[in-house]
Amino acid sequence: MTVDTKAYGPVEIDERQQISLPLGLYGFEGLGDYILLDARQRPFYWLQSLEVREVAFVLIDPKVIRPDYDAEINPRDFEALGLDGPEDEHFLQFAIVTIPEDRQDMTANLQGPIIINKESREGQQCISRNDKWHVRHNIIEEMAAAGKDAC
Repeated sequence: MTVDTKAYGPVEIDERQQISLPLGLYGFEGLGDYILLDARQRPFYWLQSLEVREVAFVLIDPKVIRPDYDAEINPRDFEALGLDGPEDEHFLQFAIVTIPEDRQDMTANLQGPIIINKESREGQQCISRNDKWHVRHNIIEEMAAAGKDAC
């Protein structure tokens, strides 16, 4: 299947890259069909809407920038996706990244992670119950504090 993406133009994708977010994302509740793509620059990913080409989000695994990340997601959110919790073998999680003009200021939303059941390919955006996590964590600073090389 070919999808016209915001980042790369038309790309050939495998159906296993399709992700359903029945509740949408906060602010984009009406959009539920997406594809998950590896970005050309690691450790990032693209979440591209299949319904509106201009709607695409850069994602990162929160553990890349904060190895101690535990969103303390409500167990009902896991149950809704058929997951046993963050230790489930089918569990994936991502944080939405905001990239301003000055890339040194790029941030990750660790308060609202997206969790996905990679077997069913269904997901949802959740709210962290841990008030340690905010909507804007500077990625460069967090990785430096964790002793990792910046992106």
